[in-house]
Amino acid sequence: MSIRSLIINPGSTSTKIGVFDDETLVFDSTLRHTTEEIAQFPNIVAQKSFRKDIILNALKEKNIDLQSLDVVVGRGGLLKPIEGGTYAVTDALRADLETGVQGQHASNLGGLLAREIGDSIGVPSYIVDPVVVDELIPVARLSGVPEISRVSIFHALNQKAVARRYAKEQGKRYEDLNLIVVHMGGGCSVGAHRNGRVIDVFNALDGDGAFSPERAGGVPSGALIKLCFESGLTEKEVYRKFVGNGGFNAYLHTNDARDVDKMVDAGDEKAKLVRDAFIFQICKNIGAEATVLKGKVDQIILTGGIAYDKAVTSAICESVSFIAPVTLYPGEDELLALCQGALRVMRGEEKAGEY
Repeated sequence: MSIRSLIINPGSTSTKIGVFDDETLVFDSTLRHTTEEIAQFPNIVAQKSFRKDIILNALKEKNIDLQSLDVVVGRGGLLKPIEGGTYAVTDALRADLETGVQGQHASNLGGLLAREIGDSIGVPSYIVDPVVVDELIPVARLSGVPEISRVSIFHALNQKAVARRYAKEQGKRYEDLNLIVVHMGGGCSVGAHRNGRVIDVFNALDGDGAFSPERAGGVPSGALIKLCFESGLTEKEVYRKFVGNGGFNAYLHTNDARDVDKMVDAGDEKAKLVRDAFIFQICKNIGAEATVLKGKVDQIILTGGIAYDKAVTSAICESVSFIAPVTLYPGEDELLALCQGALRVMRGEEKAGEY
């Protein structure tokens, strides 16, 4: 018999849900929430009942019987650093999602909603590869300043999903491969996957590495210090300048790579320079991770929304294909990735991690 799963992926103004029979999608929907609806709640956790009711109503409208579900899976949130894998939503995990142990984010609701709905029908609840997946080797943590450690915050769910997909298509095990995976979306992350573990990665949120449509990435530290003290901006304003309003947004006033392509096609030289610089920095990151893997790279994988951009991917391939062949998996199918994580545990292919 097939395993039916309910997948819940909360975002700041929407909740994406999907129902799968094994890996076959039965139904999916993006349930959108207005700014006014969200504003009535004092914090993220307070939205739980509101979002749960909307999910249950959507399932009812599609005649999806809750009792037909075998498992409920939520997007992992800002937990303590953990290794990659699928984790049961235990009391300890639930408590850390509720308190926001590493911060408040809509994704924290994924595990909470999964646990509550799962408990109500007596089925297990899981999260899979949250953004805090941390498998860094010790030398990757040192920054050069003892008070500051490099941290692992990246697109773990999609990076590991496409890595496993590539391995499966090659008839190999993810744990037997060395891969460089590049996620290019609103934020960008480049990770070195050695034998199933991401031993080094460029922090996709507010760390180093290439700039992206919305984030500045790594910038010269001296100039950053000067800006902080001389710009007159508050801490929040500086942070927003680098995370949210950085990258494409700062140079071209758009966070959409498709808009940048249109500018380039129209002869905009500044847009071309910015796009070329983005490609240049991504390629530098790939080269850096190749050294982490000591040049033994089985494949480079490009994924995320910008991987649909042929101009970008062609230029990247031209620069890095001497390191290893390049495979494209454009976009990101987070619902399926969450489903697959639960199935590996339900089928006994993988043991659920302990939080």
